[in-house]
Amino acid sequence: MRTNSDPAGTTAAVTVHSTPVGPLVLAATDDALVLCCYGPPEDALERMSRAGTDTAQESEGTAAQRKVLDEARGQIDAYLGGRRRDFTVPMDLRLATPFSRQTVLKLDEFVPYGRTASYAQLAEALDRPRAARAVGTALGANPLCVVLPCHRIVGSTGSLNGYAGGLEAKRFLLALEAPEE
Repeated sequence: MRTNSDPAGTTAAVTVHSTPVGPLVLAATDDALVLCCYGPPEDALERMSRAGTDTAQESEGTAAQRKVLDEARGQIDAYLGGRRRDFTVPMDLRLATPFSRQTVLKLDEFVPYGRTASYAQLAEALDRPRAARAVGTALGANPLCVVLPCHRIVGSTGSLNGYAGGLEAKRFLLALEAPEE
């Protein structure tokens, strides 16, 4: 996974992918997925522009960009269909701040598929025990929602606190990953 690529002069192809948890805006460079987020495509385009990454519609993207987008769509669909537990699509966290990058990179290791942890527990794992709110903010800025599983982080009482895709999407994702009894 790329974590600090230089976005200057890079172009990413962008598309909207319909899923059971709502539309996801996907963006890919020739090498990696750089964005998988909820919300209006205009917001995603603005976020990429602020980071110095130019955008093009998928149909105007390169063959390599379309290949990354196809791979991402296939893996997202397989995951949401219960046929996949992790993602291998190449990822690039150029749109994340250093702390957000550190936080989202810890997710898979710290809270595996089918498990949850609290914001405070994740802050502790990051050696920042008093930074639970900062962890929440960092997760809220996760540029690769669903793919990097910020939905697995819950309130200290197990409550479902905010999620970029809304609480219904978070419930769906957690139910999808719930261990069978």
